[in-house]
Amino acid sequence: MSMIMSDPHEFSSSFIPLIAAALALISAILILGTHVRKSSQKTKKYHPFGSTHLNKILHYNTLLDFITELCRKYKTYRLRSFSSSEIFTVDPAVVEHILKTNFPNYGKGFFQNVVKDLLGDGIFAVDGEKWKHQRKVSSYEFSTKIVRDFSSVVFKNTAVKLVRIISEASAANPSLDMQDFLMRATLDSVFKVILGIDLDGLSGTYDEGARFTKAFDKANAITSFRFADLFWKIKRFLNIGSEAELRKNIKVIDEFVYKLIKSKKEQLNNPQNDLKPGKKEDILSRFLELGETDPKYLRDIVLNFVIAGKDTTAITISWFFYLLCKHPEIQEKIAKEIIEATQVSSDSSIEELAAKVNEQTLDKMHYLHAALSETLRLYPPVPVDGKSVFSDDTLPDGFSVKKGDVVAFVPYAMGRMKDLWGNDAEEFRPERWLNENGHFRPESPFIFTAFQGGPRICIGKDFAYKQMKIFSMILIGSYRFKLSDESKPVKYKTALTLHIDGGLHLRVFPRSRNEETFNA
Repeated sequence: MSMIMSDPHEFSSSFIPLIAAALALISAILILGTHVRKSSQKTKKYHPFGSTHLNKILHYNTLLDFITELCRKYKTYRLRSFSSSEIFTVDPAVVEHILKTNFPNYGKGFFQNVVKDLLGDGIFAVDGEKWKHQRKVSSYEFSTKIVRDFSSVVFKNTAVKLVRIISEASAANPSLDMQDFLMRATLDSVFKVILGIDLDGLSGTYDEGARFTKAFDKANAITSFRFADLFWKIKRFLNIGSEAELRKNIKVIDEFVYKLIKSKKEQLNNPQNDLKPGKKEDILSRFLELGETDPKYLRDIVLNFVIAGKDTTAITISWFFYLLCKHPEIQEKIAKEIIEATQVSSDSSIEELAAKVNEQTLDKMHYLHAALSETLRLYPPVPVDGKSVFSDDTLPDGFSVKKGDVVAFVPYAMGRMKDLWGNDAEEFRPERWLNENGHFRPESPFIFTAFQGGPRICIGKDFAYKQMKIFSMILIGSYRFKLSDESKPVKYKTALTLHIDGGLHLRVFPRSRNEETFNA
């Protein structure tokens, strides 16, 4: 009461020294802070802000093209954020730095937390010693002759089956979703190579396999959406919405895979099976033979290889056939190269064509290899690839990054940079990959980043090219392909992998038909 009723001048005079002291302290802090910031800026500078997370959401359906335009403007830029930054780059020097030069400082980080429920501690989701061990063992197994030969047989058999199913389907429906067929075919292939079983997704006769495939695709899609879903951790904790569905689908996946692992162990431990041909050709059997018996470890290995081998290859072949439909002269040039390499006649059977597809004829397919690489340049199956920064660093361009930042190189945008590929960067031109002798000429993995580079360069790169070439040779050697609706735009679906939105709807024409039928 006495304080309230006291003289206002007395009140003011008693607080003036305190206010003055407080203002002096604040001024000192501001001056010091400005000095520190200026001093820091003299030694460290950060990439310009190119956009915000809100703009990413507003441009979500065309996000890759939005990022590409920003990369043309800045080359490397960052998003505004409250704490850590998200940095996007198309600078080959920066890409080489994070993938090779300072490789230990850039890893999965945040990515591991997002995908762990599905991929566990598999090779594509971990860093450090876990990654080194799996990389060493997997690299060796993928390089063995027995696995290489086995995969070639699997790819050819699946391609022949695919052609026959397309033939039957086209008789009933003139428009086929090629992307869907390829997704099922590549999953069948990778399952046979990795686990040694026939999933039979193409025919759909294996009910348990069909349930696994459906659950796997749903789990993959929900896991991908986590990167855009700010509330996924809350939903997972409460087990609601998409996270409840993810948990349900992962249960289906786990039951199927663990059952296969148990069955494979029993087969390999049965001495009566020693004479069975091919039982140790698949990757799972090879890992079991090495003494890797932990079901969780094997489950994670299997699913990582399946997810890497299924979507990426099917997506690339889908975009490849789209581009061939937009450039029929290139489609026919590849068909001519197939005939010259295999020496098959136009009326040869599918089996006769497949029999001529071998290591020798595959090596002759320089133009096909170039066309597939050109597809990967323009439509990389993983369009953006991010790495977490483990400690503060300065990049080759002189800009700094902080611990906790994410540096993402953008293969989709890099393939469209004129300073990397010339003024015709956005054109589909396989010839850019050929030397004066018409032989394939590779590009630096830090410019052509579809398979990454450095220590984490894709161990399945040769397998991917082999499968894509075998599928393409048998399909193009048997059919001509044309878009069902030339006027309908073909667009990508924004996700972790570059699917064609709504599928790729094509009409197919046996090569024995005349040109008038094809052009009808």
